[in-house]
Amino acid sequence: MSEFFRFRRFRPWLLAAGLLALLPALPVMAQQEPISPLPLDALVDHLGKTLDTRKVVLGEKLFHDKRLSGDNTITCASCHNLARNGADVPERPVSLGVGGAQGAVNAPTVFNARYNFRQFWDGRAANLAEQVSGPVRNLVEMGSSWPEVMTKLNRDSALAAQFQSIYSDGVQSKNIQDAIAAYEMTLTTPNAPFDKWLRGEKGALTAEELQGYQLFKSYGCIACHQGVNVGGNMYQTFGVMGDYFAARGNPTEADNGRFNVTRDPADMHVFKVPSLRNVALTPPYFHDGSAQTLEQAVDVMFRYQVGLRAKPQEKALIVKFLHTLTGQYRGKSLAR
Repeated sequence: MSEFFRFRRFRPWLLAAGLLALLPALPVMAQQEPISPLPLDALVDHLGKTLDTRKVVLGEKLFHDKRLSGDNTITCASCHNLARNGADVPERPVSLGVGGAQGAVNAPTVFNARYNFRQFWDGRAANLAEQVSGPVRNLVEMGSSWPEVMTKLNRDSALAAQFQSIYSDGVQSKNIQDAIAAYEMTLTTPNAPFDKWLRGEKGALTAEELQGYQLFKSYGCIACHQGVNVGGNMYQTFGVMGDYFAARGNPTEADNGRFNVTRDPADMHVFKVPSLRNVALTPPYFHDGSAQTLEQAVDVMFRYQVGLRAKPQEKALIVKFLHTLTGQYRGKSLAR
């Protein structure tokens, strides 16, 4: 498949991602690339408005509060541990919920989730606040309900007073969601080496890393993995150039992807394209956690999305580039 054909095929998605609207505000080098650097100020939302730090503080507390789960054992951080780069431990293809129950899909990182155009692999949540409600009410994940959560939180007079100081109606499900979403908005990882290069630091990348980036573009990976989050801004079929699920075997309901939301046959095996930011630190990969290493993930993408077999040398260079997407959280570089 030629590069020209790839671009024509995916051009509507590139336009839908709103890249053109971002270009005037970016440095000259960034304007010439389909990926844009993460903004440096995490306290500013997408409308340029400064986040309410009171909500952020409350949201951080709630993010780590076990009372959101039915048996008081699971927090948001249980599956999205910031010390584990916002995801679960690499040994778990899927996370464990209340009573040790296994989830259906791999837990994506919460870092930079604010830049995803939808939340969850199947895109069923429109934004971060809506996403919060899913795990709370999921019997396998947190196994609770909003009335139960609100009752428990209202018993904490100090926490109830904190809610009341921010929200006139106090502890409500919508306010819990709003506060956690405000906190998650601050979980960004700017200043990756690739971001620095985009901002004009020519020495930020090695020659091999740049070669990897050029290959990433020439093979069409950039068609789905572009924009500020290097993905996360469109849907795509998993298995454009081959039947990944038939080859893998043991199909599950989660493999249906967006079809589970829309019941449209055209959405079978369609998923939100994941962000590649900090991807070197968040194995295993894909919704099913089937790829343990970046090398394996690149092989799968070449075979089922591009229709080619990755050459070992080129694969190694692409992996080197992917490592340059590892950013900083609160001024410190992320590490395994």
